[in-house]
Amino acid sequence: MTSDSQAILIAVILIALVVVIVAVVVAQRRRSEHLRERFGPEYDRAVQDAGDRRHAETELRQRERRREKLDIRPLPDAQRDRYTTEWKATQAQFVDDPRGALAKADGLLGEVMEARGYPTGDFDQQAADLSVDYASVVSDYRRAHAIAANSSRASTEDLRSAMVIYRSLFDRLVAERAPREPVSQRS
Repeated sequence: MTSDSQAILIAVILIALVVVIVAVVVAQRRRSEHLRERFGPEYDRAVQDAGDRRHAETELRQRERRREKLDIRPLPDAQRDRYTTEWKATQAQFVDDPRGALAKADGLLGEVMEARGYPTGDFDQQAADLSVDYASVVSDYRRAHAIAANSSRASTEDLRSAMVIYRSLFDRLVAERAPREPVSQRS
């Protein structure tokens, strides 16, 4: 092989290497942008908690994969109506018993999440699962849950704030409608 052939081969290899590196960087930026758009403020929280963007993005992609495996479904109309009625009663209870109402609201949210197909039990995992679908409210949900967990030390204004946050998530969880069953036609 002549020196000119070697130089051309080296140049082609270098160009191919640069193209591969550029493609990898562009793909990584696209994945990062997708996660930023999907998770919003939750993306920043994950980066802060992980201390590293790469680890945070791995965690967020794992959340997406976990969420894809869940059977999340809308509530049937009757169940949605029942939960809405329970929520109204819980809100009315707030006037006379704010702490009790907040505890009831926290439990009701858990019931609605479970009915929709979200796993419940471990709060951190529950919040992570919700973050995939409700990233814009999950940080507030964490804050409201912390207030509910320490309600004996919370001010009435903190309790009210937690109820408002819970209401926002509740409304989102019950808003999606189940598809209507087709009416069978008789011949």
